[in-house]
Amino acid sequence: MAVVIDRPHQTFKPLARMPKCRLQSYSHLHDFTQTITYIHKSYSTPCLSVTTKDVESPNPRIEIVCGRKAPKVHVLVAEVAIALASGVKPTPVPTGLGGAYYLQSRKGNTIAVVKPADEEPMAFNNPKGFAGRMLGQPGMKRSIRVGETGLRELAAYLLDHGGFAGVPPSALVKICHVKFNVNKNNTGLATDPPFKITSIQRYVEHETDAGDLGPSGFSVSSVHRIGILDARLLNLDRHAGNMLVKNIHGSYVAGMAELVPIDHGFCLPESLDDPYFEWLHWPQASVPFSETETDYISNLDPFKDAELLRTELPLIRESSVRVFIVCTLFLKGATAAGLSLADIGQMMTRDFIGGEESWSILENICVNTKNNMDMDITRDRKDESKEFDEMFAFVKEFADGLNPNQNEGVSIHSATDKLQKRSKLSDARLARLVQKCDVKDGCGPAGTPILRNNHETGVCVSFEEMKEDEWSLFLEYFKELLPMAFEEKKSTNLLKQRLGNSCEF
Repeated sequence: MAVVIDRPHQTFKPLARMPKCRLQSYSHLHDFTQTITYIHKSYSTPCLSVTTKDVESPNPRIEIVCGRKAPKVHVLVAEVAIALASGVKPTPVPTGLGGAYYLQSRKGNTIAVVKPADEEPMAFNNPKGFAGRMLGQPGMKRSIRVGETGLRELAAYLLDHGGFAGVPPSALVKICHVKFNVNKNNTGLATDPPFKITSIQRYVEHETDAGDLGPSGFSVSSVHRIGILDARLLNLDRHAGNMLVKNIHGSYVAGMAELVPIDHGFCLPESLDDPYFEWLHWPQASVPFSETETDYISNLDPFKDAELLRTELPLIRESSVRVFIVCTLFLKGATAAGLSLADIGQMMTRDFIGGEESWSILENICVNTKNNMDMDITRDRKDESKEFDEMFAFVKEFADGLNPNQNEGVSIHSATDKLQKRSKLSDARLARLVQKCDVKDGCGPAGTPILRNNHETGVCVSFEEMKEDEWSLFLEYFKELLPMAFEEKKSTNLLKQRLGNSCEF
């Protein structure tokens, strides 16, 4: 069965009953700025009824902005479109710091959660008192900008290949003529915008969240799969409240409850920020990966996934994509070295010693990688200078021996030009790298130089300013340092085991 409004220029109107369907192809649609007046559902794929021009109408409309190719998204949007056409109003979610709304079907069951971009924490239309910043400014997490968490919700769904971690279907949509929150402006007036850009996610039926149960009730596989996703995306906010617990067979059995991850707006930061992993000290995180999980990680291709992000989410910044690549390479290397999820999480998380914050092992690896690049560039420059000095002396001696009056100027000038050109190239590259380290406030918690200071709100390791050739070179050096770090971690674990055994009575 399918649902559609027959008249092509008519927008949403409340439906008294389900009319018959006349399916219409949408293969010609390439620009989401076209007006989608209705989305209906069929047994194959959702079909779109469109108008050739925008018709001003107070009736609700919904358009897919990003995530059109993601599986199950069209079905979700179709259900939401039917609900809005039926006169269903969004219901505010009382919990959380940002504006979020439940959308119910005509029968009253919740089908989706909607989060407008301008109602995120710190955004100007935030309904819960956490407003004051414009879109694009640093948000509650300094490496996540206001208004961009919806992009990351979709990114998490796109990168959860095969539903491995169970991220619910998500998309970025434009919803027109639907009542959401609007704060008063400087004149004291509040005017409803004609549309809002929002993230939309399939609502997951659940009994509770991980905060209401002890971790012993969760399956090892479920914890591992969420942890793998969090490590890849460098999730800054994986707490118990955004892991939903599904009831299995009507009763919770120890080690059997499955977790569903939601709320991924604080993933893919623009810099190596400090993540928070609720599962870090759960016993399941210390259990070795299964063969299935190891195979999944080994088959991950961070560069292919990076192209997926650039293609499907062109608004996401390249600095976030590079953080994703670094974290995925780190995860793959650590897994191949035999480290557990707990080991990986610990190496990615900063430590607090004596009330002071210190770099994570991952951040230290990146800093050392950058420093090694500087040292090698300096060394190469000196070697090149010495080599050309020797060549210059040889050419001069050879030219003097042949014909000092005719050849000296030509041969010496040619050698000098080559030397100067290479020296200038090396000097320019070295100066740019050193300049990143010489930022006055660009030192880490332990006084270690870093790549740059992010948004002038805190210290971080960022790859934003690297050119493509530098970025490629950085990754080569980075992969060379990983085995040493993993072996050191394994040695530390072994020492802790020995100390623990020696203390047993």
